[in-house]
Amino acid sequence: MTDASISGPAAKPRPNTSGSLLELDKGTRRRNAAEKRFRAYGMAAVGIGLIFLLVLLFTIVRNGVPAFTQTFIELPVTLSEAKLDKSGNRDIEEIKKVTTFGYGGLINSALETTLSDAGIASPFEKASELSKLISSSAAAQIRDYVLTHPDDIGKTVTFEVLASSRVDGYEKGRVTRVALLNDKNLDAEHLDVADQMKEAGVLKRRFNWDFILGADASESRPEQAGIGVSMLGSLFMMLVVLVLSLPIGVAASVYLEEFAPKNWFTDIIEVNISNLAAVPSIVFGILGLAVFIQFIELPQSAPLVGGLVLTLMTLPTIIISTRASLKAVPPSIRDAALGVGASKMQSVFHHVLPLAMPGILTGTILGLAQALGETAPLLLIGMVGYIASNYPDGIASGFLDPNSAMPAQIYEWAKRADPAYYERAWGGIIILLVFLMTMNIIAIILRRRFERRW
Repeated sequence: MTDASISGPAAKPRPNTSGSLLELDKGTRRRNAAEKRFRAYGMAAVGIGLIFLLVLLFTIVRNGVPAFTQTFIELPVTLSEAKLDKSGNRDIEEIKKVTTFGYGGLINSALETTLSDAGIASPFEKASELSKLISSSAAAQIRDYVLTHPDDIGKTVTFEVLASSRVDGYEKGRVTRVALLNDKNLDAEHLDVADQMKEAGVLKRRFNWDFILGADASESRPEQAGIGVSMLGSLFMMLVVLVLSLPIGVAASVYLEEFAPKNWFTDIIEVNISNLAAVPSIVFGILGLAVFIQFIELPQSAPLVGGLVLTLMTLPTIIISTRASLKAVPPSIRDAALGVGASKMQSVFHHVLPLAMPGILTGTILGLAQALGETAPLLLIGMVGYIASNYPDGIASGFLDPNSAMPAQIYEWAKRADPAYYERAWGGIIILLVFLMTMNIIAIILRRRFERRW
């Protein structure tokens, strides 16, 4: 056994032509320059993305914030006994016979009195022309009050009624005098009266809780429309999705990852789950229409049907995220549990699943957030186009009665003709984004709360 060097040509040292070890050669300078350019490209890409995001948020806030305020008119209405309760018996059934048309004269008289008390001269010969300043919902508002408080008939009660959508748009800068030249609903003389009413303190603009808590309205009353009923419809749908998708998705993931044999059958299942996660959402809407409505004959536009459709769409996302969380748990955890005598099921449910819980909760909440913003599946089961004008009577009614959802309501407002509905669509987007951000923040908090180190 001898010491022998490996024969062969030795690598020649690269000559340093710079004359100093402290100076970089050309190749190193080129590499450093390329790295700086790559970093600059990355920073530029991030900056451009942030600019587009800020522009989007600024546009949403600028167009949507006016929807949270509304113009109101203080109107002292004399509830004439001669028109509302001729018999004087305060019989509710008799009072109900007076329709909203019967309250029109009371409103016109109240408007004339209000203008006269404020020292405002009416430029119209007919008092009915003044009623264009007020929303058509005012008559129903006063009628509901009378039916609830029949003892106030004969008194003068001050109501805060909604101004018409054109007057509200004028106060918000959405409607101009030039735009009213071709508008049959309002003219410049009405705006002159509105300006004087504002100076007199009769016409006011304030925060509108009814936009957040109220119900949708017909196309002729955009100033009355709210998103509250649609928010409740989305809540019932999310409850269905959570109750069904979480246990089914987690159970399927645990079986496929921990217990299922590795053969061609499970390979087919895994491939199909991955493919389902990429299927367009409108396909799930067609499936829900065919199965849940036409075959099972569940009620159309019901949150229960919407929740079932969104469950089918959310399950692949939850299964994939849950399996990824289970894979992230080190095999040594399983081996250690089995080594001390635990069964396979005990090692999974007592050790692996708790450690994977942060990822499971995060995936579930993100799946719910994705389902919350979906519109296409709801379009096919009839939740788009339905006017959500009434709150459900109870829990069963909330699941089974026709309703809308926030994304469907936003879509419905965006396609209506009145610009006031377009404004409300932007406001609905703000509310939807608040819900989505809240769900993402909850996901981050839960992940931090249950995260464990090993």
